[in-house]
Amino acid sequence: MSSTPAPAASPASEPSPHDGAAALIARQAIVDAQRAVFGYELYDRSTEQDTHTAASDAALLFNALSHGDTEALVGTKIIFINCTHESLVSGHLELIHPDKVVLEVPTLPEGASAEDIGNTVELLTSLTQRGFRLAFNQNVLRRGYAQWLPLAAFVKLDMKAFKPEMAAPLVKYARSNTKAELVAEKVETAEQFQLMLDLGVKLFQGFWFAQPSLVKTKTIRPSQAIIIQLINLVRKQASSAEIEELLKKDPTLSFNLLRFINSSGFGLSCEITSFRHAVMILGLKKLFRWAALLLTTSRASGTAPAIGTTAVVRGRLMELLAQEMMPPEECDNAFVVGVFSLLDAMLGIPLEEALESVALPEPVLDALLNHKGVFAPFLALTKACESGDDAAFAYNTELLHLSNHQVNMAHLQALAWADSLGAE
Repeated sequence: MSSTPAPAASPASEPSPHDGAAALIARQAIVDAQRAVFGYELYDRSTEQDTHTAASDAALLFNALSHGDTEALVGTKIIFINCTHESLVSGHLELIHPDKVVLEVPTLPEGASAEDIGNTVELLTSLTQRGFRLAFNQNVLRRGYAQWLPLAAFVKLDMKAFKPEMAAPLVKYARSNTKAELVAEKVETAEQFQLMLDLGVKLFQGFWFAQPSLVKTKTIRPSQAIIIQLINLVRKQASSAEIEELLKKDPTLSFNLLRFINSSGFGLSCEITSFRHAVMILGLKKLFRWAALLLTTSRASGTAPAIGTTAVVRGRLMELLAQEMMPPEECDNAFVVGVFSLLDAMLGIPLEEALESVALPEPVLDALLNHKGVFAPFLALTKACESGDDAAFAYNTELLHLSNHQVNMAHLQALAWADSLGAE
């Protein structure tokens, strides 16, 4: 094993916290004695504030699991998230799979009474019963926190918080009174690493191994108006069909939903590729939580209206044309092809990169990325309607055995439909 620390990421390569519409998340690896990554602790770096609140806790998880490229950020590793006591009772925890996240819970402020400490036990117990693992710092080893100790899955020992001669007593006490895995954190020297390794500690975190690296994740946010419409539908307990219809109005809304529900944090074993299936899997309660979080992290305005409207027209036109010759589920996929065909313009990144973060059926991807497959001529015909390309219009109309009249009527219907959505 090498005795030199891992090189830190070059600051010059790290994005600025003020780079456009981006969620900026720092991650620091938690490694084993062989430097294999066990998990990552995540920090929100989208603002310059060092403190975190219940709202920022929710936003960090939301961005990491919904907007972020989750596979690039954490892959299949465990996520460690710092929590305030307020955020532990927040509804955002209902949106994530407990197996994927360790909640780092701080001890109470200095001078907290035994009653205050005891009052938190019920909340912490309920989180462990839901499957969450809890991590505490070494303050939990103080006598007053005896009720917390059985709930600890991890105890993090801050190498800056105690003298080297206190390491052995702390490790021994933790081993005797908890079943927790010990993590030596803020390890900055070879001596600190060797000290804790000799004491049997198996997990490590700190600059000796890796400095936090910044991961910039591009985001697209729906308009607040469309999110409020979704919230209102959910509160009225609207049908899946009504909610699906709203998702079709705004490609950014549907894109975010599919990306979120297929993120590793949601914990599904299969990919969800249709809006209706997503709504059914999520359920009204979780859909409401998701929409509320999306609203709090969205901007006053979403994607440029012209791009969004064009995407919706494309989707509706492709859906109408497909109805002439395809079963309903394939018509849904035709709609998705049209709507997501402008994701590159919405995100400002290549389409292939944009589509990496959302699960879509192979025929949909084939049309979008390779201009091949069953949906490709529908997309080409739709683009010809926009551009006035007579040759492409004629070629694809004939290929699909559609008449000029059928295509023109469907185009008018799609334009009218998109216009009616914008008027609501």
